[in-house]
Amino acid sequence: MLKDYYKKYIETGHNDKGILNKFKINCPDDFNFAYDIIDKYAELEPNARALVWVNPKGDERTFTFSELSRYSIKAANLFASKGVKYGDTVKLVLKGHYQFWLAMLGLERLGAVTVPATHMLTAKDYVYRFEQAEIKHIIITGSDSAVAQNVDNADEELGGVLVNKFIVGGVKFENWIDFDTELERQPDTMTRVKTNVYDMLLLYFTSGTTGYPKMVTHNHRYALAHTQTAMWLNNRYDGLHLTIADTGWAKAMWGKMYGQFLLGCAIFVYDYDRFNPVEMLSVVSKYKVTSFCAPPTMYRFFIQEDVKSFDLSALEYCCTAGEALNPEVFERWLEFTGHKMMEGFGQTESVIIVATMPGMMPKPGSMGKPLPLYDVDIYDENGKPAAAGEVGEICLRSERGNRESGLFNGYHKNDELTDSVWYDGLYHTGDTAWKDEDGYFWYVGRNDDMIKSSGYRIGPFEVESVLMTHPLVLECAITGAPDPVRGQVVKATVVLVKGAAGSPELVKELQKHVTENTAPYKYPRIIEFVEELPKTISGKIRRVQIRKEDNK
Repeated sequence: MLKDYYKKYIETGHNDKGILNKFKINCPDDFNFAYDIIDKYAELEPNARALVWVNPKGDERTFTFSELSRYSIKAANLFASKGVKYGDTVKLVLKGHYQFWLAMLGLERLGAVTVPATHMLTAKDYVYRFEQAEIKHIIITGSDSAVAQNVDNADEELGGVLVNKFIVGGVKFENWIDFDTELERQPDTMTRVKTNVYDMLLLYFTSGTTGYPKMVTHNHRYALAHTQTAMWLNNRYDGLHLTIADTGWAKAMWGKMYGQFLLGCAIFVYDYDRFNPVEMLSVVSKYKVTSFCAPPTMYRFFIQEDVKSFDLSALEYCCTAGEALNPEVFERWLEFTGHKMMEGFGQTESVIIVATMPGMMPKPGSMGKPLPLYDVDIYDENGKPAAAGEVGEICLRSERGNRESGLFNGYHKNDELTDSVWYDGLYHTGDTAWKDEDGYFWYVGRNDDMIKSSGYRIGPFEVESVLMTHPLVLECAITGAPDPVRGQVVKATVVLVKGAAGSPELVKELQKHVTENTAPYKYPRIIEFVEELPKTISGKIRRVQIRKEDNK
């Protein structure tokens, strides 16, 4: 059966509460997800639903595993006919279009390297990425003409490095190949290309909050490691899972690709241009989504709406990741839906690392506990495991370049950067946390986000969590602002809910709210009201930009 086949590659075990406590990857050196999972599932249960795609215009398309196999073979043949070969780096800029899955699986069949990206890149961004990753081919969305123009401008600036430029959606541009038309002309059979499980599978440019994006690389074992991620999401055979994430970011691999297909859970894709909480709740209701994952920011927008007016009876499970979860959001969502949000933590460099797994009791605001694929702990500045209650850095005990576990291979073409985070037998995530007596991890912030004021070390998240419980606060960012006496003081940059306005009286009210709900030294001495917070392309708050403005 489809739901049992993947187990030949994975060893798992659960404790008496049903919580995952053993995980090991077993696969041959020639393992390839497209051939060994998608094609096998197409053979075992050809009519099983694999991908459900819809857009705001009402267009719909459902792919069975048989169709996903057939069309990805067509994609591989199309790419091969145009000269794409083993080891080539191919950039995918496809938003939420269903062609992303056909193209990516097709590239895996050839042993090519997929380099996903967001459609919001500028020509300058493309120049950097084309040069650094030696991009030879690209396939893009046709729904935004600016994407093609930016790619053309970057290619021209570099003297024409692109061998092929594919575009989807039936849009015609000079010197661009119509992917959809050409795809239908291709044969749906092919001879298996010999690939190796340690070949590069994916290359991601991280969004980053400082400096140029880093290049994170993964091999083919990464696909199997995401079984652990899917177990955190509580994906099930014949379920329908929605993770809100652009295909340009690694989160798409967490909830829109490998783990779900491995477990026989169909993926739901809502291909929208701009997030609208009412629209999203509507499609979750209409298409009977069974499991759901979104960053806390989107849950914050959901709870501003009349959630109870939507039929969410098919929804069985809710998760969140991407940033720390404020307890207030947890409680409101539970009140509206009856579902507890199960938090998780990981990076582009890994699969899920720490999580509240099915069967665990969530502690609102806690990431959960370390998962068995990795040896995870919190370490102090001397590289020793931190005691309960002590803030330290989340680290994974692993030798550099460990290709077995689903961790990244390293930062591509940058040994110095890799050495700076992977040394003394530890991979240093750069994220700080503390653990309680029960072993639950509690997020504090990035190393460079810590605030040092009058000798106190203050993590931004703990102050943000308190501010978020105030009914007029929609979003906020806590940073350290320079101060001649204290070195730094706590500053809150605040976005208010619709209809609210900032005032000196509200500043005092928010300051009082913080002092009454956490240690007084943490209260924000500066509060600034803004329409929106600066964020990376992937939606993470750019505290570094706020700090930079304050230091001018």
